[in-house]
Amino acid sequence: MDWLTTFPHLNDDALRALKKAIDGGFRDFTRAYGETIETMFEPVRWFLIYSERFMTNTPWPLILLLVAVLVWIASRSWKITLGSIVTLLAIGFFDMWDDTMKTIAMTFVCTLLAIVIGIPIGIGMSRSNRLQAIVNPILDVMQTMPSFVYLIPVVMLLGIGKVPGLLAVVIYAIPPIIRLTNLGIRLVDKDVLEAADAFGSSNWQRLKDVQMPLALPTIMAGINQTIMMALAMVVVASMIGVQGLGQPVLKAIANQYFTLGMFNGLAIVGIAIIFDRASQAYGKRLQRHLEVVHG
Repeated sequence: MDWLTTFPHLNDDALRALKKAIDGGFRDFTRAYGETIETMFEPVRWFLIYSERFMTNTPWPLILLLVAVLVWIASRSWKITLGSIVTLLAIGFFDMWDDTMKTIAMTFVCTLLAIVIGIPIGIGMSRSNRLQAIVNPILDVMQTMPSFVYLIPVVMLLGIGKVPGLLAVVIYAIPPIIRLTNLGIRLVDKDVLEAADAFGSSNWQRLKDVQMPLALPTIMAGINQTIMMALAMVVVASMIGVQGLGQPVLKAIANQYFTLGMFNGLAIVGIAIIFDRASQAYGKRLQRHLEVVHG
């Protein structure tokens, strides 16, 4: 009756050989193509470096002014704008300014990449049920895979540094923008699409002038979630050399520094709240505007 208590499994030697073959194949792939892939990401690396330099080298009053202007444009709310300024002042007061600027730069670049890659994929999914059936399971795996697992193939492929960390963050954060772009376009009222067809709109005109504007609030919700996930992953990516607020948190864990971890953790929360409130307010404003235009 051993078969009732012992789950049938692959022979240990066969399982070991299978794992060894997969690991060996991936190592051979990284040796053969690792440098080529790294060269492909060189423009992204420079963009990230220049973004970090801009954020860290610009005098803090100008950064405060820039953030206040951007938050005001997005939210049109004095409360959110003032809260953003107070949060950044508190971060600077507790000597976390440089790390915070690096984290914001990384989050900005990763979110921008996720938008550039994710929105076209979401549009493609909305136009093809077959593509949606293929991509959805991949997104399910990406969203349920533990964040630390993303670091393993990326480090094996590209080593330790900015680009591997950025790639891991983008992979982790991109599913929401893909899903919600697809959903937003699919939810556009069919009567509106029929009216656009009646006026002789081409597929491109219908997408550009009807579907994308009406789906924009849903797409903004996807961007909001992508920003939140990018911020969360930036902390994990500090394990492979990504600079910012994640490294002090990692140091605090290793050395049991409670205040260091708590302060930097609260700084991450503060940035997340700024991004969240500004992007949500912008999405709501878009929704109201579209209701007025189409209602």
